[in-house]
Amino acid sequence: MGMTAFERGLIGIVTLALVAGITFWVRRDAARYAKLVGLTLLATFCLIVLGAFVRLSDAGLGCPDWPGCYGDFTPHQAREHIGAAEAEMPAGPVTMAKAWKEMLHRYLAMATGALIASIAVSAWLARGAFPGGRALPGALVVLVAFQAALGAWTVTLLLKPAIVTSHLLGGLALLALLAWLRLRNAPARIIPGSPPVVLAGVALVVLIAQIALGGWVSTNYAALACTDFPLCRGELAPQGMQFGHAFHVLRELGRDAEGALLPIDALVAIHWMHRLGAVVAGVVLGWLAWRLSRGEATRGLGIGLGALLAAQLLLGAGNVLFSLPLPVAVLHNAGAAALLAMMVVVNYRLRQRAA
Repeated sequence: MGMTAFERGLIGIVTLALVAGITFWVRRDAARYAKLVGLTLLATFCLIVLGAFVRLSDAGLGCPDWPGCYGDFTPHQAREHIGAAEAEMPAGPVTMAKAWKEMLHRYLAMATGALIASIAVSAWLARGAFPGGRALPGALVVLVAFQAALGAWTVTLLLKPAIVTSHLLGGLALLALLAWLRLRNAPARIIPGSPPVVLAGVALVVLIAQIALGGWVSTNYAALACTDFPLCRGELAPQGMQFGHAFHVLRELGRDAEGALLPIDALVAIHWMHRLGAVVAGVVLGWLAWRLSRGEATRGLGIGLGALLAAQLLLGAGNVLFSLPLPVAVLHNAGAAALLAMMVVVNYRLRQRAA
């Protein structure tokens, strides 16, 4: 039957009331504004982890329409449609459990979007009184709107790898911008001496590239294209890898540019490139962590970065050695988000100067 006009209007009113209530609570209070940004940062991190759980448990099409589930607000309301789809294909993409996973992700996305709207409205009403001004909150609103569109296209375009990867990267971009905004609203901590600013910038770029490769592995279901470690199919560099098919962006899931089934050698190429990227990222970020740990003022940053990097490398190896167990795979995604947030903190702290 689908949502009625009353139900859609009620959702809109509740969302507007939430934004208005949060904005009234913040007003021109910088401390409350900082708390709001921190809460939104946490919600965004949880949203990224939940999105990874949905994707890795094959629940991305648990509700094959958007924004509702067969036009309804909850899977319970759509139980007849879900039951019919499950009866027709018991092991298919639509089950009640998968529908609830997908819709919980959408509910959290809606709440996070309302929090970001509250940040933007609060910053605008404060007339630039909060650190960070209006530009960064405005950019967050634009990005979250684009994220909503990518979320819709993820479902309606049937998990096309370019769209799903872009959706993942968009979520991480939101996390990074929120982390930067939260730091702008925290007390300044000037680091004396000559910190490795250039190295930190290079390391951030390398990490972003590696995360993009990881997203491409996940969205192409190439995580187990190599089932041995540290070698790949018994070789350091497997023969016959098809990089052209592997990194052709505009194609359907599991298909090459011509529509034929994507060959296994293309999946091996995707997986192998991610491993190569892990070596490069491990060296660059490890070097940065070592440099930071040598300075008294940056030792905490270095130890934190090194610990996150080591955990992430171990989780990546564990995904292969233990055949991609869901908890390990989700933690690997969470580790990527945590590393990105840590690198934002490192770059921000190293670039701070006394006013």
